[in-house]
Amino acid sequence: MSLEGRLAVSAEVREALTAGTPVVALESTLISHGLPYPSNLEVARASEAAVRASGAVPATVAIHDGRLLVGLDDAALEALATAPEGSVTKAARPSLAASLSAGGWAATTVSATMIAAHAAGIRVFATGGIGGVHRGALGGAAPSLDISSDLEELARTPMVVVCAGPKAILDVPATLEYLETRGVPVVTIGQAELPGFYARSSGIRSPLTADTIAAAARIVGLQLGLGLGGVLVCVPVPKTDALPDEVARDAVERAIAEATAAAVSGPALTPWLLSRIAEITNGASVRANTALIVNNARQAGQLAVTLTTR
Repeated sequence: MSLEGRLAVSAEVREALTAGTPVVALESTLISHGLPYPSNLEVARASEAAVRASGAVPATVAIHDGRLLVGLDDAALEALATAPEGSVTKAARPSLAASLSAGGWAATTVSATMIAAHAAGIRVFATGGIGGVHRGALGGAAPSLDISSDLEELARTPMVVVCAGPKAILDVPATLEYLETRGVPVVTIGQAELPGFYARSSGIRSPLTADTIAAAARIVGLQLGLGLGGVLVCVPVPKTDALPDEVARDAVERAIAEATAAAVSGPALTPWLLSRIAEITNGASVRANTALIVNNARQAGQLAVTLTTR
């Protein structure tokens, strides 16, 4: 069966695509693996509401019983949010076929969401932060080549991905270099510096800057129209919820140093770091994370509307 044959597009999303109404894809990993219940369900609902408020239709993506669901109803959102721990797997490009063959629920990460959304005809996707080059992946005593499939997917799949920048625990300069090598434009809206995920600034200059969503849409429209692959659009976390730049950087560096001392590595590293950063910041990082997820959905909706009306 082809990829298209595995798609199950909701009636609302299908009608929107047929009518030319803007649609924004949303991932499901944040529901099953990113936040605890009921925060996960609240953020998922708030993200969909933010897309609708912008004039677009949300399409949360997940896998269920061998089908790629594009557009979940509220019952499906709740099923993912309340599923027993360990019962929902994560699907990325390398594990997509296995997730489809396994049956049951699987949540889609950035790469799997992009694959499904593009196959359905969706051009814009909102997430929290993308994966990238992990610290030490390209050097140090034991290089691991630990590089997220998100980056390859951006080079491979012609979609707009709206986020708050690479996750702060990554090697951000190396991630930008990798994206440049793979021909992926990185555009930040409204400021010269790349967002710092929890903080508004990473302290690193953005490769490209657009003053407004309309300006970003002009770049994005040409990128997609010329068939040049995907594009990453970055927006900073709202000021009211952002961590001060130095507080965010200090918390990340402290958590990474503690993980190294405790020999935490492999798949356990990222959740350990995120949990420790939340402890160090007394929960402020979690509040920033939830705020940026919803804000990214809102901005993606506005971008999708602008692209449709151009």
